[in-house]
Amino acid sequence: MQFSAKIFIIGINPYVLLPAPVLKEIFIQAGKDKGHIPVHLTINDQKFIQHLVKYSGKWRLYLNTPMRKIAGATVGDTISIDIAYDAGERITPMHPKLKTALSKNKIANDIFISLPPSRKKEIMRYINNLKTAESVDRNVKKAIDFLLGKERFIGRNDP
Repeated sequence: MQFSAKIFIIGINPYVLLPAPVLKEIFIQAGKDKGHIPVHLTINDQKFIQHLVKYSGKWRLYLNTPMRKIAGATVGDTISIDIAYDAGERITPMHPKLKTALSKNKIANDIFISLPPSRKKEIMRYINNLKTAESVDRNVKKAIDFLLGKERFIGRNDP
């Protein structure tokens, strides 16, 4: 389904609102109209995966920096988007160094296992997106210390 929408911003987060018929069709495809709804979309022939999120009473499609750069657009501009429900499973892999560190520290591993899925994903994504082996090593250590309550990590004081 293709539509055009103006880019708005709430706080620091740019987003678009979907037209009611597009949103209704995605709800039908997803079989739900609550919670995060995974979608895949295309902007200027570039494919992305994202979630529709209901916030402050409106369903929003947040547009991260790479999406806006591809679209060559900023807040206030109107862009064209092709969107559909994404039924595929989304798995965030665990970095091997994080997996090894958790296997060596039962307490940190137990705490990690007890975290909500979103927090686990946040930690894994952060480490997966690091560029150098040194920063992975440094941040895996920080993640373990964070889980043990010894250090601040991913902008948080507590796991």
